[in-house]
Amino acid sequence: MDTFSLQIATLKEMLNWRVSLDILLIAAGIYALYRTLRSLGTWKTVTGVFIAILIFLAARFLGLRGIDWIFSNFLHVALLGLIIIFQPEIRKIFERAASLRREELGEEGSGLASELSKVVFALGEQRRGGILVFPGREPIRPWVSEGTVLDAQPSFPLIMSIFDPHSPGHDGAMVIENGQIRSFGVRLPLSKTENLSETLGTRHHAAMGLSEVTDALVVSVSEERGTTTVFHRGILWEPKNRDELAARIRVHWAETSSYAFPIRKAMRLRAHLGSITLSLFLAFLFWSTVVISQTEIREKGFTVPIEYVTADNAALVGTKLAEMKVHLAGPKSDLDLVDPAQLAVRIDLSKAAPGKQRVLVTEGNFNLPKMLKLLDVDPPMLEIELKEIEERVVVVKPQLVGKLPAGLKLTSMVVRPPKISVLAPEAGRGEPAPSVTTTPIYLDSIRESTKILCKIIAQPSVRPAEKRWPDVEVEINVGPP
Repeated sequence: MDTFSLQIATLKEMLNWRVSLDILLIAAGIYALYRTLRSLGTWKTVTGVFIAILIFLAARFLGLRGIDWIFSNFLHVALLGLIIIFQPEIRKIFERAASLRREELGEEGSGLASELSKVVFALGEQRRGGILVFPGREPIRPWVSEGTVLDAQPSFPLIMSIFDPHSPGHDGAMVIENGQIRSFGVRLPLSKTENLSETLGTRHHAAMGLSEVTDALVVSVSEERGTTTVFHRGILWEPKNRDELAARIRVHWAETSSYAFPIRKAMRLRAHLGSITLSLFLAFLFWSTVVISQTEIREKGFTVPIEYVTADNAALVGTKLAEMKVHLAGPKSDLDLVDPAQLAVRIDLSKAAPGKQRVLVTEGNFNLPKMLKLLDVDPPMLEIELKEIEERVVVVKPQLVGKLPAGLKLTSMVVRPPKISVLAPEAGRGEPAPSVTTTPIYLDSIRESTKILCKIIAQPSVRPAEKRWPDVEVEINVGPP
């Protein structure tokens, strides 16, 4: 299979229903990020990041080594910095994704919305400032002060008295949740956006601030101009009359009393069709870029071990190669995951006849991942020799290392068992007979007569007649010279 065919096969392997789901999830993330950045007014920071990326790409294209070195060495620090800079936006995205269901107000909500809008416009007519907060699915408690807890039924006289200029809590906000006035005199976070006009005061900046970090609907009444402004998702809107405001409050309650992605809300996505289309395009572009980079066919060399498999009545003799070099081709993602230890070359000699063998190494000797292909091996052929094995009895030789301490000499040494049965190939002319020894016994550590338990060491072509090598006890007796 050539490189082009391998790349086509790789693309076909990856193009399935998971791709569509993958792109849709990426697009949803991009759209959520866009809406959050737009509501929080952090486009200048984002623009700076894009400019930096463009400079980096231009430096790569033009071969500007200095700029390329700076970006390459500070990339990880820059990524960490971006996470810190956009921490509020990232937190906001997760909070919106984890929004929960709220209670329905039903028919009662329609009348309450009309009553509240009547109060709001009455405040404006009397030039009384005020802020009414209608929480959505996202909690507002992390962003506001507790204020004074009330838990009362909303009414025209009660709200007008709370926002009376002589009332202690008139400068704060009133929180209306599930048809109840939960609290008043609540302090809201100031806006961080630069989209607000300089003519708007602190009350409007506070209303915008809460709408930027939560999905709450915030209604602000200006005491200077007597106008009413509605803030939601970082966007402000001025209703023309009480009916428009009441309708907006009812829509907010309807939207936040259902799940985060209601069907009826999806029917009104025409206003955001451009943003959604762009998000899908960017997601597809990102996915395509990743796939192309990961499916790019490359070549890579590995040094891998060789595993020999022989019949029970045969053994390899002489020098045998322990590892070899292989050259593979395949997608970059697959090559990066290759563990050389798992690419062991398996040489099956279980049906080979005794004698010298020449084994050609092919792709069948490997257990390669599906998308990887073998280009060549070095050496391409192995020369080995097989001999029949026979059972024989050999003497166990103790392996003595070093000398006894001064003042001692070896008086006797007993090995138990002195001989063992082994399976070994017949020794050829001029070849040493098979033998086994014990693991090393260091004489310089012996101070008196002792017994030492040892293991067996044998040549690679020598195997135990039983399933495993027996343990050997070596008794060493010492005395004065």
